[in-house]
Amino acid sequence: MRSLASLYFFGVSVLCAQLEVEHKLTDIRTIYPPLLQEIRYATTYNFTGYTLYPFPAAYVHADLIAPLQKVQEELAAEGLGLKIYDGYRPLSVQAKMWEILPDERYVSDPAKSKGRHTRGVAVDVTLVDRYGNELKMPTPYDDFTERAHRFSNKWSAEERRNSLRLEAVMKKNGFAPFPFEWWHYDFRDWDRYPALNISFEDLAQGLKTTVPVP
Repeated sequence: MRSLASLYFFGVSVLCAQLEVEHKLTDIRTIYPPLLQEIRYATTYNFTGYTLYPFPAAYVHADLIAPLQKVQEELAAEGLGLKIYDGYRPLSVQAKMWEILPDERYVSDPAKSKGRHTRGVAVDVTLVDRYGNELKMPTPYDDFTERAHRFSNKWSAEERRNSLRLEAVMKKNGFAPFPFEWWHYDFRDWDRYPALNISFEDLAQGLKTTVPVP
């Protein structure tokens, strides 16, 4: 006969198993032509000064693969392509970022929206030429100044032209530009996707399910 304690833990484990869902996060390397990757958060070369990811990788929800594929194909026809800086971000990492920079213009408060990158439906991207050289944009990545705001009047004609080219192809394929960061795009209906905290290690090992953040 099971003890009360063992029955309790058995019940909790069954409940947790029921709560698990398929996360559908997909390695962005499945896209061709491939996106150039520069995953800053796997290095200390980012606004926090800390290494936040265990290795460089970019995952997005499976719903984004086909739209990003179309973006790449359209850009490739012009001798251009995307470089990605960030995709899915575990909620634990989002919390660390908020501790360092509690400014909702640039970092989502995990206690409120739980973030956008945490859902696998936000991407930080820029344009590169056929040789992988970045096109001139208003600021470097993660430059948290007003010059990075989408409607800044401090951009040069070339910076505006390149930013608008990126914005046009992303919007055409279902992505909405974020007002305070020229590089950030959210896939349509981003808030209907659950926030997640699955680790990069588990993703790399092929784990297909996780418990959504409540």
